[in-house]
Amino acid sequence: MKEKKNGHFFHFLISHAKTYGFVFPSSEIYGGLNAVYDYGQYGVELKNNIKEYWWKSMTQIHENIVGLDSSVLMHSNVWKASGHIDKFNEFLIDNKDSKKRYNPEKLIKEYVTFMQKKCSKKMSHSKKNEILSRLDQSFKKNDFSDIRVLIDELNIYDPICGSKNWTNIRPFNMMFKVKEEKGDLFLRPETAQGIFSNFLNIKKSNRMKIPFGIAQIGKSFRNEMIARQFIFRMREFEQMEMQFFILPKEEMKWYEYWKKIRLKWHLELNLGNEKYKLRDHENKLAHYASIGSDIEFHFPFGFREMEGIHSRRDFDLKNHEIFSKKKLRIFCEKNKLESYIPYVIETSLGLDRLFLAIFSSSLKKEKLKNGNQRIVLKIPPYLSPIKAAIFPLVQKDGLPEIAKKIFNDLKIDYRLIYDQKKSIGKLYRRQDAIGTPLCFTIDHDTLKSNTVTMRYRDTMLQKRVHINNISKMIENETGLKNILIKLSKQSINQ
Repeated sequence: MKEKKNGHFFHFLISHAKTYGFVFPSSEIYGGLNAVYDYGQYGVELKNNIKEYWWKSMTQIHENIVGLDSSVLMHSNVWKASGHIDKFNEFLIDNKDSKKRYNPEKLIKEYVTFMQKKCSKKMSHSKKNEILSRLDQSFKKNDFSDIRVLIDELNIYDPICGSKNWTNIRPFNMMFKVKEEKGDLFLRPETAQGIFSNFLNIKKSNRMKIPFGIAQIGKSFRNEMIARQFIFRMREFEQMEMQFFILPKEEMKWYEYWKKIRLKWHLELNLGNEKYKLRDHENKLAHYASIGSDIEFHFPFGFREMEGIHSRRDFDLKNHEIFSKKKLRIFCEKNKLESYIPYVIETSLGLDRLFLAIFSSSLKKEKLKNGNQRIVLKIPPYLSPIKAAIFPLVQKDGLPEIAKKIFNDLKIDYRLIYDQKKSIGKLYRRQDAIGTPLCFTIDHDTLKSNTVTMRYRDTMLQKRVHINNISKMIENETGLKNILIKLSKQSINQ
């Protein structure tokens, strides 16, 4: 029943995102593209506010972190050095009858979970562990023939058509190629390599000393064979990454620091502490990592990775030094004749996944005291697409003119909405649905006292405030400054 309920909510969430201008299917008038989406008028505002929150948290709070915006296209040797050409593979298996493509690991794990939940008498806990252990060992040995045998032994069938007519398992490189006369280029599958290839430029031009970080927000592209779950897994997505360069002997110190500081950053969103898990990687690490953890979030379809914290050690800089034949080293402070390649601690957050986490956690259906229901998007106020709405109670008696003047006086400082087309109740409901924290209504009492009615989104409580205090109220309720001050104190105290 819970799975069914979550499924209904997810469909409601996707519908709400489209209806209210947050997320649209890309190229929808031509039938759309699988796993490609466009952000609408309110979606792009929310997305930009999330970016600003992350960017300022990184580059303004931390004096030793600077920003970068590297190109999507880079020399193909970048991807040879990073290991992506040889190792950035997913493994797939096709069903010959349904023509559908699957990840064999997920296929087996989903089958095991189904058998244990729905048919508990058929699969014991020890049997489940035995299957998963065999699967893990086969992947470590690259023994794909054994995984194929395991699928046959378990009689796993295609969930769509019921067929067991499977192909062999084969690797599938996830990078998009761009054909060039002088050789293939690739759309970058991650933003990190742009940081590593600019390591010397940043260090020299800004006189950076170890430890220091380079932050970047940018698009990445992956030819996902099974892209699904709305904007959680897409072919074109945005990353917010920071690479922190350190002394090798301080690897664990900074790894633990960034695990703590990043989790605290997420918890400040107040989406619910119980929705987060910090999961250390025990087996399957990325090819570049020596140790890693994921901050997982409870999406409508379960706990999934949202941000990764890894120690990449000197993997990237060392390989780029070999392939480029350029010295990517730091000279020791004490002995200028000695040099070393710094280690790197990475924090990598999926912007689209964070957008989905905020959107899904904030979307509520609430039953009101009068028996009616409202749909409200309780986005953290400092991230809300629209900070406040300005309404005249009626379209006469000079009220629209006063409301419009307030709107025009404040629109340079805040993202506002002016509306007068419907009844006040419908105007409130519209703003609730797009997550506007405050509404200010100009009524006949405004003509007498220069005060307006201020309504809070979350509680629907109202109070009178003076026109001259509207700007201050918006700043107090929706400004980013207070949360950045709090985060700054936390980073200093670590």
